[in-house]
Amino acid sequence: MSNPAFKFDHVHIISENPKGSANWYVEMFGATIAADTVARGAPQIFVELGGTTILIRGRRPGEAPAATRPIQSYADFSSHNAWGTDHFGFLYQGDLAAFCDTLRAKGVAFPVPLKKGVGGSLLCYVSAPDGVSIELMQC
Repeated sequence: MSNPAFKFDHVHIISENPKGSANWYVEMFGATIAADTVARGAPQIFVELGGTTILIRGRRPGEAPAATRPIQSYADFSSHNAWGTDHFGFLYQGDLAAFCDTLRAKGVAFPVPLKKGVGGSLLCYVSAPDGVSIELMQC
């Protein structure tokens, strides 16, 4: 059993347009904005989705964030080809193919289109604001 002293809390995204990014999660995934604050001189928005907090903040004074690398396709996988976090994922309870059609109609890009994953479940990757890649897996 893993260490019960730990519980996952949040994903932290630095954004050029925090309000626009937060609204994308609301419009595309049905997330909710739990708090819209300012911390250390930058907007900081708490977005709730699937029991997880996505904390989206703007540039703080003195920061000069570098752009993320786009996701690349390889023979049988995709990767940002950089150290650190490559993507984060959500399990989707429902018809993932239909949900992807809805997202596609809203203009969402799929760097990894809907396919069967290693375990046989359907999955895809969507391009979110700020160079973020999100894996969606049907459960």
